[in-house]
Amino acid sequence: MVQKLEMLQETPSQTAGPYVHIGLMPTYAGNGGYYDFEIGESPIEDGAEGEIIEITGSVYDGTGWAMRDALIESWQPDAKGIFPGAEGADPKVSGHCRFAADAESGEFTLRTVKPGKVKGRGGVESAPHISLWIVARGINIGLQTRIYFEDEDNSADPLLARIEQRPRVDTLIAKKEADGKYRFDIRLQGQGETVFLDL
Repeated sequence: MVQKLEMLQETPSQTAGPYVHIGLMPTYAGNGGYYDFEIGESPIEDGAEGEIIEITGSVYDGTGWAMRDALIESWQPDAKGIFPGAEGADPKVSGHCRFAADAESGEFTLRTVKPGKVKGRGGVESAPHISLWIVARGINIGLQTRIYFEDEDNSADPLLARIEQRPRVDTLIAKKEADGKYRFDIRLQGQGETVFLDL
């Protein structure tokens, strides 16, 4: 007998727990051997055009604790600002990467090519950026944000221009620590909370 719809109750919301890692990064979760390589292991192949950079950081909870179970996906264009699949895109740049925080330190590293400016509708250009999707304990729905670079001109970026509380723009800017090395920390709440996007 089919239950009437008014009898159904909403399933309780649950955090992702360890299942995100088991399903998306089985080798990282200790279940190696299912795939020859992890999906999204790197956003670039050898020979990718442009400057190769490393971005390190941590995802911090509201208490300031580095979340050692954070999993992040990134999406970006190539060094010319062209996304994979579009005409003229660098075939050595997939643009997608899936990486996790170190289980001991809580620090992540993304090695990629520095993206170029993206041309949008009407000739509007976005400053070079990398889009992120973040999941971890206590996050029921993945959070989305972006990484911009302090050594780029971000003044005309249309997304950054829409942030009314101007000091918060700084939460989306990766700090340059050395040639090809950047630091970008993500704060889920509290002082210096990262700007998250409703996409």
